[in-house]
Amino acid sequence: MISFMIVGGIVSSRLKRKFKKYSKIATHSGLSGKEIAEKMLSDNNISDVKVISVVGKLTDHYNPSDKTVNLSADVYQGRHVSAAAVAAHECGHAIQHSVSYQWLHMRSQMVPIVNYSSKMMNMIFLFGIFGVSFLKIMSFYQLIMLFVILQAIVTAFTLITLPVEFDASRRALVWLRSSGITNDNELTYANDALKWAARTYLVAALASVTYLLYYISMLRD
Repeated sequence: MISFMIVGGIVSSRLKRKFKKYSKIATHSGLSGKEIAEKMLSDNNISDVKVISVVGKLTDHYNPSDKTVNLSADVYQGRHVSAAAVAAHECGHAIQHSVSYQWLHMRSQMVPIVNYSSKMMNMIFLFGIFGVSFLKIMSFYQLIMLFVILQAIVTAFTLITLPVEFDASRRALVWLRSSGITNDNELTYANDALKWAARTYLVAALASVTYLLYYISMLRD
């Protein structure tokens, strides 16, 4: 677990450096992230999705519930490679939604139960130990079994997230190439940035699987 925390920190740090590096490289099109997102949506005949700005850094996301592409200020206003890559990636999710991409649909349906599972795991960790040690509310086996069930839900979510994110990046790069928004060099940089972003999801998924296997191994002891 500690190893994955270290690896996750390294990948996250590397991602931030990549985005900072490519935010200094202007795209030859001169379009802002907002303009790129709106053009990509228009090119894919999507007219019911709004592009809005949100606070924070690397807070960019697509919200299928209200059909909004949410871009951080630097991406929304930026006219650089990083902005182009992120804006196109988030629009890739909007396209997935419009074509009923099954993995995105599955992930969206799981969000409420995953949020509940995460909260329950925190509560069980805090109160379960007290209950097992002092109140004898449940056995140690029952406590770990609850952890296994809840962690299995979280793990399933992280695994389902992988094809969603990889596919959104693929759609983004295909469009950036075909639209002429980026030249060959800029496209290479955008591809590199999106690959590092995808690796953060990969590390999270591997860590989640490891935690699940660890809890399962505790049931055997």
